[in-house]
Amino acid sequence: MSADYATFGLAPAMRAGGVLANGDFQAHRDFVDFVVDGRPLLFQLSDLDAVSPLASDVPPAIFTAEVRGLLLEADAPLEEGRHVIYGCPECAGIECGAVTALIEREDDDYVWRDFAWQTGERADLELNGYHGIGPFRFKGPEYRAALNSLLDADAGPRPRVLLIGPRVALLAKLAAALRAIGIGADIARDTAGVPADELRVYGAVVYGPSVTASERAAVRDAFDAADIAVPHVEGLAPIVPLLVAQVEHALDRGPLELRRLTRLVAADGEAGIEVTSTCRVRLTAYRLDRLARTQAHEVFDGVLETGRHRIPLAPRTVKGESFVVARTSGSVLVEPMAR
Repeated sequence: MSADYATFGLAPAMRAGGVLANGDFQAHRDFVDFVVDGRPLLFQLSDLDAVSPLASDVPPAIFTAEVRGLLLEADAPLEEGRHVIYGCPECAGIECGAVTALIEREDDDYVWRDFAWQTGERADLELNGYHGIGPFRFKGPEYRAALNSLLDADAGPRPRVLLIGPRVALLAKLAAALRAIGIGADIARDTAGVPADELRVYGAVVYGPSVTASERAAVRDAFDAADIAVPHVEGLAPIVPLLVAQVEHALDRGPLELRRLTRLVAADGEAGIEVTSTCRVRLTAYRLDRLARTQAHEVFDGVLETGRHRIPLAPRTVKGESFVVARTSGSVLVEPMAR
């Protein structure tokens, strides 16, 4: 392939939601990311918390319009022929800021150029342009095939999880927290007699602490009999934000090789982190005190360069049985603190 061309592809991605240490909620968003030359384009934008317009929770008509726009079969939504490439994951409003670009057709090729951070009707390329990104020239057949495949695919329902166990306070609180960030949740004692079509709506199964090994096995057998492969999550501790993080990790459908946060090890008073591109990483330590109260401590919040990092953890934050959650805008990892 000529050096003038870049490859174009698409991949499932996630903006990780969660219950943060300060009690704030962060919305979960599933979307389709743009993969340029084998790497998510979002990763080239350093620490940007954003999603593409191709999100699974937008109405089908709007999703189709976004795809048609990228194919230049519909007018650009912004002035000067500019298109939103990434926008705010909470509200999608241009006033919150968005990465935009000019998309043009040159013969049978598609060209993305003049990337900029835009907060109003017009983009100021000199002041807010991403001068080190693009232009990208994509071959027409490859570009059209990738985007047209989205129009033929069933985007499916919004993410939903099945919580197994008695409807006690813990599962009720977990269900409420998941719903608050945009993840549907149902509570059931077991899956006996549940039709396969009903089981297919779930992207993960979470077991409450009182569910026995035989009951967990029966649920797994029900999903296996229906030929449904989903992650089965056994909660590390009765701590709602920790359980939410475990669910977020289980719902991540992005290919391993395209994830930004790839490794978390928690041992000997420190956390080992590996990231594949420069990004903001937040580490939170959770534990239960002697009165069974949740203790949460933000132990690190900063931008890490590509590679492996070792981050010391204050002893008071990880004493006793404790757990560490590592979070970027698109990934969540959870590990118990090894002793």
